[in-house]
Amino acid sequence: MRTSPTPTLDDATRGRILFGGDYNPEQWPEETWQEDVRLMKEAGVNSVTVGVFSWARIEPRPGAREFGWLDRLMDLLHEHGVGVVLATPTSAPPPWLGRLHPETLPRDEDGQTIWWGSRQQFAHSSEVYRRHAAAITEDLAARYAGHPALTMWHINNEYCTYDFGDEAARAFRAWLHRRYETVDALNTAWGTNFWGQRYDTFDEIVPPRRVQYLHNPAQVLDFKRFTSDALLECYLAERDIVRRHTPHIPVTTNFMPFWQGQDAWAWADQEDVVSVDVYPDPRDRLGGQYGALIHDMTRSQARGGPWAIMEQAAGAVNWRPVNHPRPRGLNRLWSLQAVARGADAVCYFQWRQSRQGAEKFHSGMLSHAGPEGRTFQEVKRIGAELARLGEHVAGTCVEGADVAVLLDWNAWWASGQNGRLSAEIDYPEVVRAWHRALWEAHTTVSFAHPGHDLSGYRLVVVPQLHLLTDAAADNLVAYVRGGGTLVSGFLTGVADEDDRVRPGGMDARLRDLFGIRTLHEWWPLDAGETVGAEGFRGTLWSEEIEAADADSVIPYRDGELDGCPAVLRKGRAWYFSTLPEPEALRILLARIAAQAGVRPPLDALPDGVEAVRRGGLLFLLNHGREPVTVPVPGSHRDLLTGAHLAEEAELGRYGAVVLQEAP
Repeated sequence: MRTSPTPTLDDATRGRILFGGDYNPEQWPEETWQEDVRLMKEAGVNSVTVGVFSWARIEPRPGAREFGWLDRLMDLLHEHGVGVVLATPTSAPPPWLGRLHPETLPRDEDGQTIWWGSRQQFAHSSEVYRRHAAAITEDLAARYAGHPALTMWHINNEYCTYDFGDEAARAFRAWLHRRYETVDALNTAWGTNFWGQRYDTFDEIVPPRRVQYLHNPAQVLDFKRFTSDALLECYLAERDIVRRHTPHIPVTTNFMPFWQGQDAWAWADQEDVVSVDVYPDPRDRLGGQYGALIHDMTRSQARGGPWAIMEQAAGAVNWRPVNHPRPRGLNRLWSLQAVARGADAVCYFQWRQSRQGAEKFHSGMLSHAGPEGRTFQEVKRIGAELARLGEHVAGTCVEGADVAVLLDWNAWWASGQNGRLSAEIDYPEVVRAWHRALWEAHTTVSFAHPGHDLSGYRLVVVPQLHLLTDAAADNLVAYVRGGGTLVSGFLTGVADEDDRVRPGGMDARLRDLFGIRTLHEWWPLDAGETVGAEGFRGTLWSEEIEAADADSVIPYRDGELDGCPAVLRKGRAWYFSTLPEPEALRILLARIAAQAGVRPPLDALPDGVEAVRRGGLLFLLNHGREPVTVPVPGSHRDLLTGAHLAEEAELGRYGAVVLQEAP
C-alpha cells in the first residue's frame, strides 16, 4: 500500500524492472488471449498497458458500459502474473461523440474540422468532451480500483492536440484574462501598437488562426502556453479522479520525445511517474546519442529519480518515409541504455503486431513472424536480462551527472517564431548538438530548467535560450558568482518573457557576465555555410561582438568578422557566438568540463562506447558495429552473463556489459 505522500514508480515496480508494452487484445479473437499470456510469460513480460484506445469498446453508445471483456482480461493477466497499467481511453473518443456533439471536435488554423476516423480528435477545452471523459474515467476507476492486477494508471495518450476552434477561443480568452487581468496589460505585453493590432476588449481576441501575413509572435507564444495548460487541465481532471479511488496507485501519462506542445517541466511536476515514448531511427548513426538525450531529459524531469519508457519499437515503425528494422542487437543495446540512464520500466508499442489498421506495419514484440521470429527471440533475451538486473538497479539513481544542460519550452516557443533571422536555427537540433558534444566526450549530463537550483552542478551548459526571464538571468549570474562554470551558446538572453527584445540585443546582466561591451550585429549563416575561427570552423550562426573585459578570446579568422571574438571567457563564464563543428565543440567542452572538475565515468574509453554508472554498477555500451576492448581496472562480474572480468571488457557489435565490482 501507499508508503509516501504520493505513490512513486517504486510502488509499481516493487524491486523489478517493468518489462512489457501496450496490449490491445480487442483487436483479436478472445481465444488468442491464452496464447498471448503464455508467450508473455515466456518472454519475461511482467507489465502491460491496457485500454488506451478502448473507449468505443467500453461505451459503444452514449451511457452504455461494456466491461465484461475487460473484466475477463484483467483476471487473466493477474492469473499469469502480469501487472496492468490501466489507461483512461480518452485520447480516442468514439465516433458517436463527434457526431452528436460536433463542438467536441478540434479545428485547425484554417477553421477546418478535425473529424473522427483516426485518434486524438478531441477539443481540449470543450466542456462536453471533458464531461464525457470524466464520466468514463470515473466508472473505470470505480470498477477496477480494487483489482489486484492494477499497478499504475495511464492517463490519455501522447497529449498533442492543438485546437483553434470556438471552444478553444473562449478558453484562451479566459486564460489571458487570468494572466494579464486587463486588456491594457495584454496590449503592452503583446506590443499591439505595431500594425494597429490594439485590442479594446478580450472578446476581440481569437487564437492565431490563418492571417494575411505574419502573426503577432507574442500572441503565438501565449497560445502555446495556453495549449500546454489546457491539455494539462484535461490530464489533471482525470488524474484526480483515479487518485481519489486509488491513492496508493501511481499515475502517469506518456510524453512524446522532445515535443513542442507540452511544457514538460510543468507537466512532470504533476505526475507520480514520468514516462516517455522514444523512437530513435535505426539508420541514424547517432541514434544512440538521441536516445541518451531523451533519457537524460526524462530522468531530469523526474528530478533524478527512476522513470519509464512507455513506448519504443521492437523493430520498424511505420511513419518515416522509409521504415527500417533494428539490426540484430540494437534493440537490446538501446533497452539497456535506458536502464543505465535511469529507466525502471522498458516497454514497447505494442505486444502483438496488428494485422489491420493504420499501424499494421508498426512493429510489435510479437511480430508477424510469430514466436520463431528474430524480434520475439530478442525480446525474450532482453526480458531475461532485465529480470536479472532488477534487484540491483531498480530504484537507484544515475551517478556523476555533474553537468546540467538548460532547457526551456518558453524559449523554444519564442525562438521558433516566423519573422526570425534564420530559419536554419532549429532549437531541438541546437540542443542535440551540444548534448552530442558532451555525450561523445563521455560526460554524464542532466537537464535543468533555467529557474532550477543549479548550485549542485560543476558545469552548466546553455545551448540557447532566446527568451530569458529576469529571474532566470539572475539565477545564471548567481550560479557563476557562487563558483560554478557556465557555457552559453549564441542567441541567449535576446528577449524577455514577453518576447520583447532586450536593450542591446542581449540581457545586460549577461553581457557583463561574459565580458561583452557591444553586440553590434547578428550574422546568420546560410545552409552549409561555415565561418573560420582560430582552431575551428563555426556553423549556423555568428555575431559581431566587441569585447569589454573578457579574460580570453578566440577570434574569427575570415570574412566580415575577422578579428571579432567567436568565443569569450570572463572568469568562469564562457560565451560561444557560433556553433563549432562537432569535433571542435566536443574538444572545447571536454576541456572546459575538465577544468570545472567534471570526470568521465571511466578513463580511456574508445569512440562509440558509452559508459554510465548507476546504483554502483558500470554500464558499458558499444554503439558500433565492430568489437572493441575497453580497459576496466580491477576485477568485475558481468551481471548479464555472470562472467568474471579482469582489467578489461570485450564488447561485440552492439555489445553491452553491466559490471559489478568483485569482492
